[in-house]
Amino acid sequence: MSSAPAFQPVLQRIAQEIAQSPGRGRPADYIPALAACDPNRFGMAVAELDGTVYGVGDWRQPFSTQSISKVFTLALDLAHEADALWEHVGREPSGNPFNSLVQLEYENGIPRNPFINAGALVVTDRLHTQTGDASGTLLDFLRAESGNAELAVNQDVAGSEAAHGDRNAALGHFMAAYGNIGNPVPVLLDEYFRQCSVEASCADLALATGFLARHGVRADGTRLLTQRQAKQVNAVMLTCGTYDAAGEFAYRVGLPGKSGVGGGVIAVVPGRCTLCAWSPGLDEHGNSVAGVTALDRFTTLTGLSVF
Repeated sequence: MSSAPAFQPVLQRIAQEIAQSPGRGRPADYIPALAACDPNRFGMAVAELDGTVYGVGDWRQPFSTQSISKVFTLALDLAHEADALWEHVGREPSGNPFNSLVQLEYENGIPRNPFINAGALVVTDRLHTQTGDASGTLLDFLRAESGNAELAVNQDVAGSEAAHGDRNAALGHFMAAYGNIGNPVPVLLDEYFRQCSVEASCADLALATGFLARHGVRADGTRLLTQRQAKQVNAVMLTCGTYDAAGEFAYRVGLPGKSGVGGGVIAVVPGRCTLCAWSPGLDEHGNSVAGVTALDRFTTLTGLSVF
């Protein structure tokens, strides 16, 4: 295994390899505010348990977190209501695209896991019921854990998502028909689109994810989750965090991870460090081509994997 000072040379080597690799995928063109992103941008950061952070490339460049935010809302809701959440959302891989409606009808409005859109809507709904401000609670948490008080919602992206959010609205109304949504669907959608439109950098997200590497302990030493709950979140990330390509991600990277269509991917080495890679070009599953490749190379070069 690499010692901590070796992280920077490893990151530099990965950045050089990524710069020479052809084929970066395409930005998420179904969200107009993201479609103009340059697929050749790349950044990567590693944060150790004590908050020491290493980075390369565009690691300080804010980008749209999108579905990465689902990890934090899941953790925040678990901290409020513990196992009661699992009565409303499952923990199994879906095998279907992240915005699919297919399974909801024959599974009585219970989404397969918290990271597909339907499941994330349920989690956001429940967090909003618990706190009265789901997106604000998320933003406060990210600011505190990253140490960056400037983190904010990109209103243009939130507006773009709302204007093209018919499928998410359909998911919300469908689950409401089964009694699995407690807030008015328009209120839920506003919270959800704001949640997904928070902008943060690789450094911010690597630091903010640190509580999962510290088995539930926040940056200030207080406990957000029990060790069991942190294990649960990491497990669901490993099996469900990269949509219908979670098996391939586990095979290549070997870490709990969560991607977003803004091009970011976070990953956790429990007890050691957390990572975030970003590049806006996506594959057909909605995962960053260069981001997944970079994490694959990191675990290969350092030997830091859960396997």
